[in-house]
Amino acid sequence: MYLRIQKRTGELLSKGNVSDKPSQYVDMILFTLILLNVTAVCLESVKDIGVTYRDTFYAFEIFSVVIFTIEYLLRVWSAPTRQELGNSSRFVKRLKYIFSFTGLVDFLAIIPSILPYFFGGLDLRWLRVLRLLRLLKISNYSSAIEDFFSAIKADWRSFSAALYLMIIALFLSSSLMYIAENESQPDKFSSIPETMWWGLITLTTVGYGDVSPVTPLGKVIGAFTAIMGVCTVALLTGIVASAFANQRAQRAAILEAEINEALSDGVISDDEAKKIEKLRKELNLSPEHSKSLIDILTDKKK
Repeated sequence: MYLRIQKRTGELLSKGNVSDKPSQYVDMILFTLILLNVTAVCLESVKDIGVTYRDTFYAFEIFSVVIFTIEYLLRVWSAPTRQELGNSSRFVKRLKYIFSFTGLVDFLAIIPSILPYFFGGLDLRWLRVLRLLRLLKISNYSSAIEDFFSAIKADWRSFSAALYLMIIALFLSSSLMYIAENESQPDKFSSIPETMWWGLITLTTVGYGDVSPVTPLGKVIGAFTAIMGVCTVALLTGIVASAFANQRAQRAAILEAEINEALSDGVISDDEAKKIEKLRKELNLSPEHSKSLIDILTDKKK
């Protein structure tokens, strides 16, 4: 009975699936609460609104912290039932969750509201910003952040090479611009490190305009820097986009291989269908993608 309740708690707090409506409702409630918290933190920073509705914001904050704290404790308690944490002992599984990315985010979602009770002299503005970390709790229901970092890790050599080129461009353009503009604008190009502000915003194609060259040589250097910026940013963007595409292609290939194996006898049994569905969720592929693969491969087998 105890283990069944613990397992069900873990299922309810995990990302819901189509066949588990209660789990979907829990996801929806927590997701909405996260968005309301982010909205409340933003509105609270508006002086008139923050003063007028101070008590309302405070009550909502207490309510949210209680809910998030209960959620966090339940996640720690039910961690031993989570298969993705491996076959370790119950204690080790709890530690794995606590020190995982989502575990740390869940902890950081509640700690900013608790700290003032122990350290009364803390800057509330910083605590308000820290409360915005609750937005990262959405990673419990979306693997976007993990996908981004895993994509970069998979293609790290190309990504680091592009970053290296950008750093070279930054130092080179900043040094040349310092030489060209220091005498004309000593307040804005007082040193190479100071000039790097201009170099960075120009290379990233932002170009705020608060610092700009006035000499003919400076303008030429600025033009070449802008062109280098477009090239390096395009290169970085292309690498990340290619890494995402490769990652998705690899996941689709893994799922296709599993479906092919299930179709080796011409029919997908219930156990094989459950295994395919479980793999689909782990790979974060859509049900439509899985269904289309099954249809295509089934037709090929005929």
